Amino acid sequence: MIQVIRYIKGYLAIKVYGFSPERFMNLCSNHKIFLWDVENHGEYYTMKISLKGFYQLRAISRKTGTRVAITKRYGLPFLSTRMWRRRIFMLGLLGSLFFWVWMSGYIWAVEIDGNYYVTTDVFQDFLEDNGIRVGMKKKAVEIEDLEKAIRNQFDIVTWTSAQIDGTRLLIQVKENDLITIEERNSEAAEGEGMDLVAQKEGEIVSIVTRSGVPKVTAGVIVNKGDILVEGCIPILNEDGTVKRYEYCHADADIMLRCVYTMEDKLKEKYEQKRYTGNTRKCPFIMFGTKKVKLPTFGSEYGQYDVVEEKKQLKIFENYYLPVYTGYDMVREYTIEEKIYAQEEVKAIFEDKIQKFIESLQEKGVQIIEKNVKINKASGVWQMKVDFLAVEKTGTSQKAQVQQAAEEETPKPESEAE
Repeated sequence: MIQVIRYIKGYLAIKVYGFSPERFMNLCSNHKIFLWDVENHGEYYTMKISLKGFYQLRAISRKTGTRVAITKRYGLPFLSTRMWRRRIFMLGLLGSLFFWVWMSGYIWAVEIDGNYYVTTDVFQDFLEDNGIRVGMKKKAVEIEDLEKAIRNQFDIVTWTSAQIDGTRLLIQVKENDLITIEERNSEAAEGEGMDLVAQKEGEIVSIVTRSGVPKVTAGVIVNKGDILVEGCIPILNEDGTVKRYEYCHADADIMLRCVYTMEDKLKEKYEQKRYTGNTRKCPFIMFGTKKVKLPTFGSEYGQYDVVEEKKQLKIFENYYLPVYTGYDMVREYTIEEKIYAQEEVKAIFEDKIQKFIESLQEKGVQIIEKNVKINKASGVWQMKVDFLAVEKTGTSQKAQVQQAAEEETPKPESEAE
């Protein structure tokens, strides 16, 4: 505590030398001037003294024939003096500190983790529509409302967590596209059945029903929207009439043989970019969305492509700043007009066909055979492909059969009164 008081008031380290340093220290003691950390160096003494005590040394120094020299200054009075001499620097330092504290109250990065079926672009558009954007104040983010809004907007999201970490808003989600039979039956228990209907025209290859009443068999041709399995199970009377319906969520594995058609066109003449090899890096700095390009030298290219590469600055691990650094990679090219050869056309169409097949296979569609037709007319190559495929079909739809109103049972005459 004494050291703190001394630092606030200020003190000095001094060197005492001359005729009688010992008498100098005795007189200081008599005048109640406190000295500490006294050290004897033979020809001189070193010690520390308060500022108030130092201003009382002149008479004692003359009387004892000694000289006093200041070797070092300590304490807040000397610090404030140095700060005042460097007041422009200190103002800049305080301004920077205020700037970083102010910036820490905003969101400068939004990250989404755990999404697969719902793309990041879709999430970002949803957040933008709900007022969640880079540059907003932290206190404006309602975490619980945001989590609830995400779950309400995306049925596939079963769990979500949002938290502010530094200047970053981190949103974590878990997705689940599996709906159990128990969940489906619980929906049906509310009084509505669900039918399975055909999604497109084709021939039924096989059907395995788990719940509901099948309305088709293998070999039957169906159109889009036809009912395949009804979600209303009839309960019959003794005379064979329908007494009532038990609702359920129709569930079955139904394979459908159908046809997919793909058409495409390709002009015989085309323009091709030929890169000259001339490139230029144009550095820039971005503050938020404002891009400031740094000066570059050299003549401008006539035709060129630009690829932007940038990196967001951050302090520590999660303190992101609204500042980006990077460069634009500029590549010069010229345009050449060319004509496709027949082999090139076939290769291009074959690549597109393969990508189309892969997209179908990702959906569980099995390609049995394909019929490809390619011809040229008026300088345009045309392609038409028919795919014979087998796929799983059946989409849920509200049951069309309605529960018959129960007729009131007439009461006996004895109870009618």
